[in-house]
Amino acid sequence: MAIFLRTTGISFRLDELIRNTQDRLILISPYLQFNKKVRDNLESLCIQKRDVRIIYRENKLQVQESNWLYSQVGIRTSICSSLHAKCYINENEAIVTSMNLYSFSQQNNDEMGIYVTKQDDPKLYEDISTEVQRLLTLSKEIRVSFEEVDKKAVQKSEKKISEIIKAKSNSKSKLLTTKELSAKTGLSSRKVNSWFTDNKLMYKKDDNWITTKKGKELGGLEKTGQYGKFVIWPEDLAKHLTE
Repeated sequence: MAIFLRTTGISFRLDELIRNTQDRLILISPYLQFNKKVRDNLESLCIQKRDVRIIYRENKLQVQESNWLYSQVGIRTSICSSLHAKCYINENEAIVTSMNLYSFSQQNNDEMGIYVTKQDDPKLYEDISTEVQRLLTLSKEIRVSFEEVDKKAVQKSEKKISEIIKAKSNSKSKLLTTKELSAKTGLSSRKVNSWFTDNKLMYKKDDNWITTKKGKELGGLEKTGQYGKFVIWPEDLAKHLTE
């Protein structure tokens, strides 16, 4: 029989599920951000030469996640562009949940899920396993590449953002969406979003755009629309986007 889980229960069962893997582990999550415990457990499985697969949606990982995955030659990664499901399964256990394999979700969100074992509910476990295999078939296997961090560029970017915040030139500026900033600057919406994410002013969580503390200091304001949360920014930032 399936067991209902809340946030802390999901984290606990996930930790146990990974550690208990004897043959094959499949982690399915649109977004990835590994905490130390998960990393340690996955590294242990790699040393034991277990079969570890990760399916996710976003091709652009944080540098830290990308570099760590690159170093784990025993972990095979795949991308599924339509992925929204979150499921973690080994040869005996499965968790189907709302929680991404993402540190922020595990620490801050209210999540739900169910825990299933092959022994107690073989039919449900088999149904979950079949769907997981379908997602594996749909997904495109990739090799995550190593990304070198340019420390000077990072420091220069941080200094620039601090100067913009200190100047407060945007205090009375009209607020625009990224689409409107795109039209104003001639840059694509993707490049506009990248400027804000690369400078750690906002990040994407599920289908929502969230402002960071620094982003709020810069004047970013979260709004809720038909397709989730988005952020509007001071119009005066347009000149910095093209510098």
